[in-house]
Amino acid sequence: MSEHVATVAWQRGDQVFIDNRYSRAHRWRFDGGAEVPASSSPSTVRPPFSDPAGVDPEEAFVASLSSCHMLWFLFLAAQAKHVVDSYEDDAVGALGKNAAGQTAFTRVTLRPRVTLANGGTIEASELARLHHEAHARCFIANSVTAELVVEPR
Repeated sequence: MSEHVATVAWQRGDQVFIDNRYSRAHRWRFDGGAEVPASSSPSTVRPPFSDPAGVDPEEAFVASLSSCHMLWFLFLAAQAKHVVDSYEDDAVGALGKNAAGQTAFTRVTLRPRVTLANGGTIEASELARLHHEAHARCFIANSVTAELVVEPR
């Protein structure tokens, strides 16, 4: 199997730190050269100690599920000779208490909207099949225990 590398880097700077009043802003660097500003979620740690402009781990989790699903869907659609012009997903992750009473993602809902070339359409059963197979093949979805729901629009 393959390995995937990400570097997460944070520096204290001149902040006291032990008073818990330090910036949670940090950087994610990926092996292909991309660098992303990251932070804790402002819903967890209030600004200015979090940076609302940074991607938080919870958003990244939801985006990775959505992205993985999309990439498999596009692959499968191409195999089935459906020409996809665009794909957009307004994915939402819900945090709650899991069976152990810990805060965890309990549900992620993907709401993909697919547009085919030349105003084409896919029958509802075929669309459902493609999404079902994309979900089954997604490495990220296969790695989590939260309920993952796909609601094509």
